[in-house]
Amino acid sequence: MKILKQWWFLAGILILSLGFGGLAEAQQGPVQVPVQVPSSTAAPQNPASAPVAAPAPAAPAPEAAAPPVSNETKATRSKLDGFKADLDQKEASLQGRRLSDAELQILRSELEPLGASIRTIIDEQAPKLEASRARLAQLGPKPKEGQDESADVAKDRTEREQAVAELDETQRLARALLVQVDQIGAQISDRRRASFTRALFEQSDGLLSPSLWMNVLQAIPRELRVQRLTVSDTAEHFARNATFGTLFFLGLAIGVAVALYGGRRYIAPRLVKRDPAISEPSRRSRLLAALVVLLLGTLPAVAGSWIVWIAFDSADLFPPRLEQVVAALLRGIAFVAFVRALIDAILAPDHPSWRLVPVGNVGATRIMRFGVILASVMVAGKMLESFNQAIAAVLPITVMTRSIFALAGVLIFAELLRRFATRDTSDENCLGPYVATEVDVSGPLRTLGWIVGGVVLVSVVTGYVALASFLVDQVVWISILIALLILGIALVDEFIGGTLTSDSKFATTLQANTGLRKRSIEQIGVLATGVARLCLIVLAILLALAPWGIESTDILGSVRAAFFGFSVGDMTISISSILIAALLFAIGFVVTRVIQRWLDQTFLPATDLDAGLRNSISTATGYVGIIIAGMVCFTYLGLSLERLTLVAGALSVGIGFGLQSIVNNFISGLILLWERPIRVGDLVVVGDGEGYVRRINVRSTEIQTGDRSTLIVPNSNLISGIVRNRVRNDRTGRVLVSVPVPRASDPDLVADIMRKAALAHREVLSEPTPRVLFKKVTENTIDFDLICFVDEIDTAGRVASDLYFEIFRDLRKAGTGVPEPAQPSLALKGPDELEEAVDNVAHAIQNEDENVLVIPKDKSAP
Repeated sequence: MKILKQWWFLAGILILSLGFGGLAEAQQGPVQVPVQVPSSTAAPQNPASAPVAAPAPAAPAPEAAAPPVSNETKATRSKLDGFKADLDQKEASLQGRRLSDAELQILRSELEPLGASIRTIIDEQAPKLEASRARLAQLGPKPKEGQDESADVAKDRTEREQAVAELDETQRLARALLVQVDQIGAQISDRRRASFTRALFEQSDGLLSPSLWMNVLQAIPRELRVQRLTVSDTAEHFARNATFGTLFFLGLAIGVAVALYGGRRYIAPRLVKRDPAISEPSRRSRLLAALVVLLLGTLPAVAGSWIVWIAFDSADLFPPRLEQVVAALLRGIAFVAFVRALIDAILAPDHPSWRLVPVGNVGATRIMRFGVILASVMVAGKMLESFNQAIAAVLPITVMTRSIFALAGVLIFAELLRRFATRDTSDENCLGPYVATEVDVSGPLRTLGWIVGGVVLVSVVTGYVALASFLVDQVVWISILIALLILGIALVDEFIGGTLTSDSKFATTLQANTGLRKRSIEQIGVLATGVARLCLIVLAILLALAPWGIESTDILGSVRAAFFGFSVGDMTISISSILIAALLFAIGFVVTRVIQRWLDQTFLPATDLDAGLRNSISTATGYVGIIIAGMVCFTYLGLSLERLTLVAGALSVGIGFGLQSIVNNFISGLILLWERPIRVGDLVVVGDGEGYVRRINVRSTEIQTGDRSTLIVPNSNLISGIVRNRVRNDRTGRVLVSVPVPRASDPDLVADIMRKAALAHREVLSEPTPRVLFKKVTENTIDFDLICFVDEIDTAGRVASDLYFEIFRDLRKAGTGVPEPAQPSLALKGPDELEEAVDNVAHAIQNEDENVLVIPKDKSAP
């Protein structure tokens, strides 16, 4: 028993929860479903109903008798009977006397294993029942009257029906007991919530009430007598159990505790190097220093308090009712040390450059001082409450004690808020440059603090002492949680996100060993950081709600019900099933993409298929894989085609309205893949755009133009519109070279030069043979066109350029040059015409260059 007390005391130190106990659960329906055990035996037939003269109908009587139950079913039902007896006993205890909160909590803790055991039985019986039903379905429907069935089949059918009936009956029994567990849990939650609310809003005399002070004065003599009796009883108990060994052992424990508590101030500076000379330490260094400061400031104090409690509890020097006072004192010492270490770790009042939160020096010092004072006052109040409980103090004394300490706590908190609201004006007359003062606490937060302080003050005055004490405890508790959350999030961001999103050794090693890209590792780091942050926030919310009556078991029960299935009408929705189905679909999708990549990069390039057909095969493989993954997903969820009828009807309405164009493009894409009028790699002309088809997607087709831009064309436009495919039948390309030469040139010579240039090029096809056409005769030139073909249309532009170079080179060698551009002739008849021409040219130049051109007029010019 002493060992249990010691571990319970250690747990109380580590939790450091100062909240007021209680639970508040969501209220569930009070209607209870009675647990009925279905009879496994059929009602015996009335023998009087059969005619006496005809004994033949009595033959079916053995068939109506109850078949024997298997040993496994008997063992399972025996467990269920034990569970039912235990549940009935707990339900009877709830209907009896009023239970305390501790008793209700014990009852609730005993209820959880029962529910887990019943759920295990249900989970074990479910696959067996499904298998039995499947075996029974293999025999087909039972034959109608007048139809014969072989004896072996009839016997097999009877055995399988018996197995299905046994398992189904066991399932119904277990589910009925599970309903009873939920109902008892709801009753316990209602009782605890009502008790918590009643204790929290119980009104007594206010602190300023004369009747409270009169009752306290009247109770003082009685309390003094009780305290004298307690002191004498303690002295007798101490004298009876005190020996030299126990006192030496207790003194040694106290000495070790004092050494640990006092030595932590000297150990921490030696292990944590917060060098003030470093003006900008790294974030990781600051976080490591803060973590070490928190651990070294808390763990020695906790260990010292625990050692003293073990020694004190083993010595048995005080009466049992006073041991809780000593426990409250030791827990309080550890709590004050924890608060001081937490503030020092985050705010670092003596080391501004190592501070984790941007708070000024004055603000950090104030928070440290007022935080330690507030924690000390709370510890003193808790210790005095424990003493009042130990001596069974009267209610006025207890109310007075809690009121005074709640008022002291709110006054300390209000003074802290007032100090933050006061600006430091000591440097207003300073002759140096003006430096703006730093605001440490924002306006909304300070306003919320004043509101809470006002509520506490009004509660103390009006007699709601429990509410006032509870609010003060929650202010401190939530402040501690926020500080720990800030530190935890900073550690997660630095040691998870910072490690994976930077060029650290771990990220480099991970990238080298896994083959992941740097961007992928950074995304993993961001995702892991987000998940860790979410877990910390959820944990902080659960801890903040715990003193308000909402325990983690209640929330976990709701999460478990939502995760493993809850019923809405006749439909069961299970988040776990949805997540597993989504995981199966993701696996199928990944496998499909792997197969597509293998086809694109390994198998299909080794075949003689063209690029368009390879793309069609790869795309069709992707569609088939996604459809198969979707079917597996729906099958796991238990969605058959009949259940999807309603969804299909809704989708048909959506397709008729909003999804018409999307479905049209999808069907057009399937037609493109099947008929292949346009293939990947084809050179097509769509409207004003021309380019190569690079990809045929579900909704659209990507066409890359000559300037490296991409045209996104809906598939329906390619099916219903006019598309020019330059390589539909083959990839032979036509090359057209137009050459103008001076009018005086020899046409036969020019044609021969052009023909020979085409025949000499290695990429020009000999069939059809290149041809030279005499196109036209102009005023100064004669124009020729060279028409030839290449086997690949992609080379047509380059071949045309080569032919131009070769033809003009040969023309220059033959003495036939390129004609000069025609010069406009100007026929003037006199000075008036010259002046008009000059004016026109000047006006044209002025319009082009936006400058004024001045040309002197000389009418005497010829």
